[in-house]
Amino acid sequence: MPTLRELYDQPAALEPLFPTDKAGELRELAADLLRKSARLGGALHPVTRRSVVELLRTMNSYYSNLIEGHNTHPLAIEKALRDDYSADPALRALQLESRAHIEVQVLVERRLEEAPETDICAPDFLRWMHREFYDRLPDEFRKVKTASGGEDRVVPGELRQCEVEVGRHIPPAFASLPRFLARFAEGYSPAALDPLERIVAVAASHHRLAWIHPFLDGNGRVTRLFTHAYFIRVKTDGHRLWMVSRGLARRRDEYMAALAGGDAQRRSDLDGRGNLSDEGLARFCRFFLGTAIDQVEFMTGLLDLDSMQERILLFAERWVARTRSAETIPHLLRDVFLRGEITRGEATRILQKPERTARRVLGTLLEEGLLISDATGAPVRLGFPASLVGYYFPRLYPEGVEMDADPSRRARLGRRSSLRRSLAGARSRRA
Repeated sequence: MPTLRELYDQPAALEPLFPTDKAGELRELAADLLRKSARLGGALHPVTRRSVVELLRTMNSYYSNLIEGHNTHPLAIEKALRDDYSADPALRALQLESRAHIEVQVLVERRLEEAPETDICAPDFLRWMHREFYDRLPDEFRKVKTASGGEDRVVPGELRQCEVEVGRHIPPAFASLPRFLARFAEGYSPAALDPLERIVAVAASHHRLAWIHPFLDGNGRVTRLFTHAYFIRVKTDGHRLWMVSRGLARRRDEYMAALAGGDAQRRSDLDGRGNLSDEGLARFCRFFLGTAIDQVEFMTGLLDLDSMQERILLFAERWVARTRSAETIPHLLRDVFLRGEITRGEATRILQKPERTARRVLGTLLEEGLLISDATGAPVRLGFPASLVGYYFPRLYPEGVEMDADPSRRARLGRRSSLRRSLAGARSRRA
């Protein structure tokens, strides 16, 4: 009887690559996801949409790292993007990790735009993502404790050079990784699949890449970045206005259980013909696609134009009342949201104030991040700072993590507590 290690020397151990779907349930879920993602965000102005996408990259970084047990507050991530790092080494390391995830996601998206022929399933692409991510991490995140109590180091972009165990799962022998990854690329290449098979493949490949565990560390992040790339490639990313990591993080226990279920070996002749459980992979794919649909529906509700306008107006009216500023600010923010961007001259006209007063009000809005601009004198567009996310996009982050929408209250909180206390408090709350 071969040992488990010997069994995992050959790529056939990866089978089945796709679960049996006799009733067509997975294809039905795939069609539902394809249909709903195609409608997401279509009414948003392209400029506004780009700003929302930038916000969602930060959100994706937050949730992907949260799955790994690293809780970095959105405000700290926002500061990292401005090169404003904590003096606390541990918090600074978390900020660098979050920024690395965002930067690599941008690189992935740019590469798929500039080189659409890129084979996202190829080992070179997977190693490239790992290398780009780990090249940006602080040294302490490149150290990994071994089962014997020693320490090993992660080499960016290098496949693991040792045997590992991940909980109860024993991944393939390291010497066989090139063969497993070649089979992975061959089986999941979108070019060989029909439109609905490609979407089922996003789910199945997510599990199988995690099962292969090609790197010493960072497999979870690389797998989720790969999945993001796959959704883009099969045109199910909804203008990049939804990210599955939010759903996986909010259902983390179910996610981990579904991954473990897909790791199981075939139980009987009724459980497929591959080495691994057919039903285990089917359950994972149902969970994954259902979670994806939930996230598309959630973002569709958030980005409804009428609802967004209402939240923007309500916040702006509250902000005006507290700051005793120009009562026309709500109309300005709503117009910028709908039109994408407007010139500063047009902004002062909407404010209906003398030019000097209007410029002062506009300056305050830019300083607070309610509006943003690429350069002095350039047009302005709507800003989505971390402090306002809870108001503009309720429930985007877990309860207790969302910052209060009122800048004056945020300023008072900032004077009373340090970033360390804020982050410690966020970590102590249930995500």
